[in-house]
Amino acid sequence: MRRMSVDLFAGLPVKDIGAASVWYERFFGMAPAFLPNDVEAVWELAEHRYIFIEESVERAGHALITVFVEDLDAVTGGITERGIEPAKRETYENGVRKITYRDPDGNEIGYGGGPTETA
Repeated sequence: MRRMSVDLFAGLPVKDIGAASVWYERFFGMAPAFLPNDVEAVWELAEHRYIFIEESVERAGHALITVFVEDLDAVTGGITERGIEPAKRETYENGVRKITYRDPDGNEIGYGGGPTETA
């Protein structure tokens, strides 16, 4: 199969776009990359890889997203410095780690990373 270029947009439904935008700006440490309309805000995590929030009261709080990053400690350390603590920390048998956060609506955003290097 031939590889193709892909842009990924992962969405999180929220109750109130204004309140959620403030939380996500703090969570990601930056303003949205763009605002396509009055009920969505989009953050670019890496080239062609986006997370967006969308006001949708009836679906709010049901999203599950995991982003695997090269330097888990740097990413989660930045989130902690911005005043957001994880809801759960896990280390799997193979050493892979996952740190899970919950936004005020209950959506889960996890960051995963490889095992810590030992000397």
